[in-house]
Amino acid sequence: MRQIGPRLKEHEIGRANLVAAFPKKSTDEIDAILDGVWDNLGRVGAEFAHIDHLRILEPDGPARAPGGVEPEEIIYESSSYARVQRLRLDGKPALLFTAHLANWELPAYVATAGRLPLTVLYRRLKNTAVNDAVLDIRTGTLGTLVATGLDAPIKLRRALEEGSHVAMVVDQHLSQGVDVTFFGRRCKANPLIAWLARDVECPIHGARTVRLPDRDRFRVEITEAIEPERDADGRIQLQGTMQRITDVVEGWVREHPEQWLWVHRRWR
Repeated sequence: MRQIGPRLKEHEIGRANLVAAFPKKSTDEIDAILDGVWDNLGRVGAEFAHIDHLRILEPDGPARAPGGVEPEEIIYESSSYARVQRLRLDGKPALLFTAHLANWELPAYVATAGRLPLTVLYRRLKNTAVNDAVLDIRTGTLGTLVATGLDAPIKLRRALEEGSHVAMVVDQHLSQGVDVTFFGRRCKANPLIAWLARDVECPIHGARTVRLPDRDRFRVEITEAIEPERDADGRIQLQGTMQRITDVVEGWVREHPEQWLWVHRRWR
């Protein structure tokens, strides 16, 4: 992907995004980030075929590889492990958001392997055969899957009412979304997670994967609950809550810019 990526039109999208987000970075620094972006995407594609074989290193516990093969390792950050166990045992619903960082499938895989009841929102792929193949790999390893669509909010709300935990990515454009600021630029965010939090009154946590320097190990982290924005009556406010979530994602991206998906059109 480091060889192919620069030949694609998405490379220029990524360059324009990076120049706007980091106006003080040199051309060489931008090129280095883009090289890392393509490297990461190539690895994500290769890792997807092995996702059910990755070894999870839990704090103070034995390493577990559900598939028996251990090509790579996921390090469960200790305080995050404690938060997931607390979520699993408290009998209450919760919402989790992630972003297209490192391998973004792993938080759901780790949570499911840890027996956290999880319902994951996903977007269908346009190619039916490819979509079916991907869905077959994901089934059983990433919790209960719900496809985006008009009925998705109802299904996710029902899952929360039944005590499940609902997860979704929140860093993609939605033309009917609410306005937020990301890297100083206005863009649209899907307010679904904030709407669900308001409707069910449950906490929101961030979940991210960090690809470690040796590139075949990861660290999975879960944040404490993100305090939502509320109006004068105490009701969760959608736009303000999505801005708080977007601020968390921006902080993640600034830490490891080469691990985020700069080559998609986040700003329109």
